[in-house]
Amino acid sequence: MNTIKFKSNLKCSGCVDAIQDFMNSIPEVNTWVVDLDSPDRLIKVTTIENPDDNFVKIILEGITAIGYNIELI
Repeated sequence: MNTIKFKSNLKCSGCVDAIQDFMNSIPEVNTWVVDLDSPDRLIKVTTIENPDDNFVKIILEGITAIGYNIELI
């Protein structure tokens, strides 16, 4: 299992709800959680497969399109 971490500007459970449908629609995503208590508002994504650049790009572009800032860390 692989974990990828992203820094975001999500601020509340409403923000998490806003990305939920998108994150759940990505077949390669096994689980995902947002740590709103972290200063970086970490989004931790686990996947069984080894993620490639396209997988990361899908997440970055999808969450940005919803209206949030996100970057791979």
